[in-house]
This record gives sequence, C-alpha cells and structure tokens, in this order.
Amino acid sequence: MRIKTKEDRRQRIKYRLRPRVRGSGERPRLTVFRSIAHIYVQVVDDATGTTVAAASSVEPAVKGAMSGGANGGNVAGAREIGRTIAGRLIEKGVKRVVFDRNGFLYHGRVKAVADAAREAGLEF
Repeated sequence: MRIKTKEDRRQRIKYRLRPRVRGSGERPRLTVFRSIAHIYVQVVDDATGTTVAAASSVEPAVKGAMSGGANGGNVAGAREIGRTIAGRLIEKGVKRVVFDRNGFLYHGRVKAVADAAREAGLEF
C-alpha cells in the first residue's frame, strides 16, 4: 500500500494495529473515529461482530448535553463523548474494554475520549 495521503497513512497504521487489538465478550474493543466536525465512538465485540454501544457528537441527546462551547470538533466535546460512552457501557455491565485509536495519534480529541472514559469508570 503506497502512502499518498494522510488517510492512506492512517489506514496503514490501522491495519498494522488491528491484529494486536481484538475485542472479546468480556473485554470489547472501544474504537474512536474523528472527522473535522464530529467524533464517533463505538464498542464492538469482535467475537460475535456486534456493536455493544455507540455514541457520537451527531446524536441529539448528546448534542443537547454539551455546554460551554463544546462540540464534536473540539476537546471539550470529545470529553463529553467519553463520559457518555462510559455511562452507556456501565449500564450494560461492561467495565473493561480494549482501546482502539483506529490509526489516529493518541493526542488531542482521541486522548480526551480515553481520559474521560477512564475517569467515568472504564478500565483499559
């Protein structure tokens, strides 16, 4: 795979990491995707191929909870998404996850989601 764009680079990193980052029933994979304006998080059980929970800055319920200039394109909004996904998982009885940064650098919004989820009670 030849790297021509930033997206090609991210895909290459993603495919390199994927064999090491696998989710199971007791410890599903929390994956993050960020676009320019929004951030999306979902928790996947790779053994069955099902999505356990999801949250994004596009959802009206999450958008309404954001305050103080927070939106999907900044770190404050990413923190809110991390808290939201942690709350949804704890309701379902999931406390431990595997974090998948999806080829993005562990910095900025991706790090904010992870830190907020840890503070809200998830272990990874």
